[in-house]
Amino acid sequence: MNLAIRDIRYHQGRFILTTIGLGLLLGVVISMGGIYRGLSADALAVLESTRADIWVVQQGTNGPFAESSRIPEDTKYRIRAVPGVAEASPLSFQTIQIERQGKPFRFFLIGHELNGLGGPPEILAGRNIRQKHYEMVVAKAMKMGIGEKIHLGLHDYTVVGITGKVVSSGGDAVAYVSLADAQDIQFKKDNDAIRNDRARIGANLAGIRTLSPTQSKYLQQNIATITESTHTVNTVVARLAPGANLPEVQERISRWNHFHPISAKEQIRIMTKGMIEKARMQIGLFRVILLVISAVIISLIIYTSTIDKIRVIATLKLIGAQNRVIIGMILQQSLLMGVIAYVIGYGLILLTYEKFPRRIVLEAFDLRVLFAIVVVISMGSSFVGIRKALKVEPAEALGG
Repeated sequence: MNLAIRDIRYHQGRFILTTIGLGLLLGVVISMGGIYRGLSADALAVLESTRADIWVVQQGTNGPFAESSRIPEDTKYRIRAVPGVAEASPLSFQTIQIERQGKPFRFFLIGHELNGLGGPPEILAGRNIRQKHYEMVVAKAMKMGIGEKIHLGLHDYTVVGITGKVVSSGGDAVAYVSLADAQDIQFKKDNDAIRNDRARIGANLAGIRTLSPTQSKYLQQNIATITESTHTVNTVVARLAPGANLPEVQERISRWNHFHPISAKEQIRIMTKGMIEKARMQIGLFRVILLVISAVIISLIIYTSTIDKIRVIATLKLIGAQNRVIIGMILQQSLLMGVIAYVIGYGLILLTYEKFPRRIVLEAFDLRVLFAIVVVISMGSSFVGIRKALKVEPAEALGG
């Protein structure tokens, strides 16, 4: 006869309700660990799908994710000419929020050269972009169908393909268009804005008395052409040739071209240690608080359960039961409560994690560590009940 099981059956309702409550609490703890892993996965999703060795950005910045970075598109030719570089492609990034079906619709738009680096990592349905204009591939999370159109900038774009779960560091689903389309969406002004800019430039030049009307008109035309150019990108990504030395290539790009070349490892450090470090600390603090609360609840339940069994424990001692029998009963109850609560929490998250608004990544290592922590907490929480039980005198079994 197992005394712990018999006592649990006797107080079945209280044990079940307490265990379910603890299970919900541990489910939140598991989800928080998954959210942190999800934050890391989201932050690195675009970085990993691009599979670039070097990210060339504006000098003095840590772009294109942590800071704003803008460089000329033709920088790609200079990067391709650097010894050790096998391939280089420009990329454009921007976050877009529009109205769709009467609701805010937010996503992260990537512009890439067709057949270059940085395009969709896989095509789940439809096809990849084939035309230079007005086609796009969207992530599955955007819930758009093949053939659906969306208005961006001055034009309509047709969805021709669906890619996997690729998101930005902010958790927004990713859409892909050609680089030329992305530049038009981001930089091209509408006709009214262009006319206003030309009028303002003309008025400024007209105020310069040293310019003749012919010179003023010539400068106005050339300045307008420059200011209306859209040939700007956020970064140029590069892959190295086999055997190339990464630090040497970075040094050449920095010295010859006056840009900031960031390696993939450095980019990962910038993303994880800079952009999501505070979120990691906050989530970690909440997990610790919830685990402490779980320990307090288990301790309280075991202690009150021990108080209820004072007469029973005294009777056991009176008939000659050893202390290890009583200790085992309390310890087993505490462990059963913690383990069953963990199973309930884990099962709850398995059934619901795909419905969370942010990605939940459940790592086996994290789950094992949390299980070990729950076991330790359960054992430690049983100490207050064990301490109380060991102080019970056998004579209390005969008391009124």
